[in-house]
Amino acid sequence: MPVTITPDLLLEGYRAGVFPMAEHRDDDTLFWVDPRRRGVLPLGGFHISRSLARALRRGDYQVTLDADFTAVVDACADRPETWISGEIRRLYLALFARGAAHSLEVWQGRDLVGGVYGVAIGAAFCGESMFSRRTDGSKIALAWLVTHLRAGGFTLFDTQFITPHLGSLGGVEIARAEYHRLLRAALRDNARLDHPLPASGQDVVQRNTQTS
Repeated sequence: MPVTITPDLLLEGYRAGVFPMAEHRDDDTLFWVDPRRRGVLPLGGFHISRSLARALRRGDYQVTLDADFTAVVDACADRPETWISGEIRRLYLALFARGAAHSLEVWQGRDLVGGVYGVAIGAAFCGESMFSRRTDGSKIALAWLVTHLRAGGFTLFDTQFITPHLGSLGGVEIARAEYHRLLRAALRDNARLDHPLPASGQDVVQRNTQTS
């Protein structure tokens, strides 16, 4: 059912396990979604293939956190079909201004080539969208983000749905009831993002290899 969503209501929705979507980019009417099967990316089971490990180790890129949230959202929406409407954009920029939404950016020089953004509540990170403008751009972003979340004490990485792309990285589907159980547990903890990012792509590979 379409609803009028404020930033405060948006955060309450995440705490209740639902998230908003629009039918398309020009539709500012939003509705809540609570999938029967929920996508999650296990923080201790992120899969780094040999090709991704090589890309991570190359070091021909730089990674930042919250350096250009707006550009990441706009890049995620820059595709033929998207649910990121103007109203969605406005709401998440408002959450970013409050420190509740975050982005991780991958750069080559001054070019933004990959990234991901989402909402942090308790020890849960609710991923919203990601993009790639170079080979493995979004995979590099997710590898760094997973490593950073684990270091900060996060226990749940919600991806909403599972795509073949996420499945290749270790993403799985779980039942709605199981997701809500994990979310309730994550909301009882406090995790942090204000700590240093991994030292290098090699550091990302080593930290995930040791726990996978």
